[in-house]
This record gives sequence, C-alpha cells and structure tokens, in this order.
Amino acid sequence: MAKIISFQIPKSQREFVRFQEDRGWHFYDRLHQHPQLQLTVILEGRGQFLSRDYVGRFQPGDVFFLGENAPHVFRSDPAYFEENSDMISAGNTVFFDFQALGNALGEVEDLQSLKKFTEMKSSCFQIFGESNEKISEILRVFGDSSGLGRFQLGIQLLSLIENAGKEMKPLNQVGVLPELSEKDGNRMNQVMQFIFENCFGAISLEEAAATANMSKEAFCRFFKLRTRKTFTQYINQLRISEAQKLLEETDLGIAEIAFRVGFENLSYFNRSFRRVTGKTPREFRG
Repeated sequence: MAKIISFQIPKSQREFVRFQEDRGWHFYDRLHQHPQLQLTVILEGRGQFLSRDYVGRFQPGDVFFLGENAPHVFRSDPAYFEENSDMISAGNTVFFDFQALGNALGEVEDLQSLKKFTEMKSSCFQIFGESNEKISEILRVFGDSSGLGRFQLGIQLLSLIENAGKEMKPLNQVGVLPELSEKDGNRMNQVMQFIFENCFGAISLEEAAATANMSKEAFCRFFKLRTRKTFTQYINQLRISEAQKLLEETDLGIAEIAFRVGFENLSYFNRSFRRVTGKTPREFRG
C-alpha cells in the first residue's frame, strides 16, 4: 500500500487485500487514519500504540486489528530515533479495502458474513493465543502470494479474526467516537507530536492549546471529545506506560523511574500508577 498521508483517504487501487512490509529504524510516527481495515503483526521493535482513547505498548509478536478510519499511531520508543542507533523496527500489515468489493458485499450471499467488519468502525483490537499464532504464520508468507491465492489468504485471515472469540480483546471503550475530519485530524496530529516530544518533561495545558491554536477551554473540549480523557489523564497514562517498560526492562529505582517519566511527586506517581494498572509499581515489578 502506498504511504498513507495523515487523514487523507488514499485513492483505491481496486484491490481488496494489500500487503505492506515496514522495515526501518522506526515505524511511521504520525497519527493517521484510512478507510481500509488493518491487520498488523509486529516483528521487531517496541513502543507505544495509541488509538483514540487507548494508550498502550507494542512489542514483537503482537497482533493488532483496526477497523475503518480508526486514528492510530505506532510510536517507536525514543531510542529508535537516536542518531547512529542500530535498533530496527519491522512489521507486516494487510489492508482490507471493502470499498473495492462494491455492491458484492451486500448482494453475494457468500460474503454476507463480512458485513460485520464494517460495524467495527474506529475500533481497535489486540489478538492473542492460537489466533495470534495462525495469523502471524499467514502473514509470514503473505508477501509471496498473488492473485486468487492472495485473495484466499485474505479471506482466511478475516475468518480467523471472526472466530477469534475471547482471543480478540477490544482496546477502545465501547461506543463510537465522532470521526475526525481532515482539519481536526491534522490538528490532533500536531497535538500528538507536541505530546510525544514533551510528555516526559515539563508540559502544560496552555502550551498544548497553543499548539492547536485554540483557547484552553476549547482545547479541553476538543481533546476529551476525541480521546475520552482529559489532557492530564492522557499524559499520565503515557507516562505510566513508559514507567511500566522501565520497571520491566531496567533495575532503576521506583523514585528514579517516576522522575524520568515526568512525575515530580513520588506519592502522586504511585497513586497514578495504581489507578491505571491496578497495582503499585512495586507489585508490578514483582
């Protein structure tokens, strides 16, 4: 699939399934959306996965499925952006363009079960267990397929998703948030880039509002309507996500981790961590 421009719908090539290999130092780090449904397997690299009200992490072996026009970004960890870094990010993605099927989706009886995927608009899911393994295996060989064989593999992937059951976990809260227009999407992307660059240091609501060229009050309404979180809640969740990584991957003390991710008060960090994860930092580290 051609490189996706933030919040602009790419012209259809009339392909139902498209395959994309991402290989490089880091993943595409701009918030974006597209009408195609997306199935992605992370092969290498770690970072934060954001989609609407969801804030979490990705790592090798993860499988994500995104519905139509789900704003999202796979933001690689800061180390992947450092000059002379030898870290690599890699992923395989299949895009499903239901618009390419035209009237067939509603008229061909054999395709009726696909209509349920159009109800997943703006939602994202993570897939685990045996379903994850089977999907990952197909995506390993997907690039060698073409024509009818590729179409068959695409249908097989959708069948696995349809039957994943409890192995497919919704990441967004129930209920569809309003779709982002191109103007609002570009504005939201500017805000997200500002957040990415500053969330582990001093960051203020006033600065974020200025980045969006909005008053503080208007920005608060704009941000919460599109993320279901206040600006402070969103920043704290990003910081806690980073703290989880440091607790798992380093021997740094809890106070040092709290300071590194942007908390100046240890007790506030502990309360925020428990609110987000259900555990204290010490319990999380085990």
